[in-house]
Amino acid sequence: MATGNDRSRATIAAIGLLADDLRHRLYRFVRGQHTPVTRDQAAAATGISRKLAGFHLDKLVTAGLLQTATADPASRQPGPGRAPKAYRPVSKDHTVSIPERRYELLGDVLAQAILADGPAGTARQTASRIAEDRGRALGERIRTQRRLGRLGPERALTVTGELLDACGYEPSRPAPHLLVLRNCPFQRLARTAPELVCMLNRDFLAGLLHGLHARRVEAVLKPDTAANPGRCCVQLHADTN
Repeated sequence: MATGNDRSRATIAAIGLLADDLRHRLYRFVRGQHTPVTRDQAAAATGISRKLAGFHLDKLVTAGLLQTATADPASRQPGPGRAPKAYRPVSKDHTVSIPERRYELLGDVLAQAILADGPAGTARQTASRIAEDRGRALGERIRTQRRLGRLGPERALTVTGELLDACGYEPSRPAPHLLVLRNCPFQRLARTAPELVCMLNRDFLAGLLHGLHARRVEAVLKPDTAANPGRCCVQLHADTN
């Protein structure tokens, strides 16, 4: 059975692989795609040979940062032969703390305390208000720093996406009016208290939009984590009419 130290050493080794610029670019490319990535696609995106791309991708699989998957049928070349090997990111988190910290334990205790207070309890209402206030303050600060004027809905999604990318949400724009968040930064806590964490996340993002004066963009709960494990339950919808 793996100990905490064994897991920490494995995590440090995995993250150490990303110190190599090429491996880091390959990893970021794979994480940025909606479907599994083949060696050919990764090689073309990073300007290296297919053989070299495969070597580094397999290293990332061995380290637990990527996993192999079935390639998108559209990526298969005409003719006989097996489907190409493809890669996608793993859903687990990699965190390093020396000495080890257990912040998620305290987070779970606080989440359970809020849940025990009941749906109409003071603790839940206070947490919701604080989440929205934090989001609004962040939005106002970014709006001032970047001297943002009036934001149309699509421009608001672009600005919000840039900000949330830096916060680890891994945003994606599958449509001009839609921002999907492919990663939940609070995933560990969301596993134990999904309704609470998703609600607070929605409140935080709603506050962020308010602070940015993005009045035609709405933070909407769209839970689909069964089909997309690790994805944030909140989507941002812009009114483009």
